[in-house]
Parts: sequence; structure tokens; C-alpha cells
Amino acid sequence: MRLSARNQLRGKVTAIKEGAVEAQVILDIGGGNTVVSVVTMDSVKNLGISVGGEAIAVIKADSVMLAVD
Repeated sequence: MRLSARNQLRGKVTAIKEGAVEAQVILDIGGGNTVVSVVTMDSVKNLGISVGGEAIAVIKADSVMLAVD
């Protein structure tokens, strides 16, 4: 698979929190860091996402917000 998005974080699925329509998929990307993605339940099933499996978080944003205390 080739993508134009440069930010690709490979990791292991550690949890899936299923809702009626969407699911939160938690991905351990190493170093004590996780990424949470919200996808449809159809996508979880169609992609075969399961706990213990591998996935790649692809991040392509046209804006990034910063905040400070």
C-alpha cells in the first residue's frame, strides 16, 4: 500500500471499545505511547481489526491545533 500521508504509525491493537455505530480502536505504537482512532463498526469488521492484531495509524491533517496551560 502506498499513501501520500507521511505520518504512518505502526502498532498493535490493545483494545476496541464498541458502540452502536462507531468504535474506539486503541493502538500501542511503542514507547508507552498509544493512538486512539474512532472508526465505524463496519470498518472494524471489513478491515478485520481485532485485539492483538496489527494496524497502521495514518494521520493526514490539514490543520494542527496547539494548546498551553
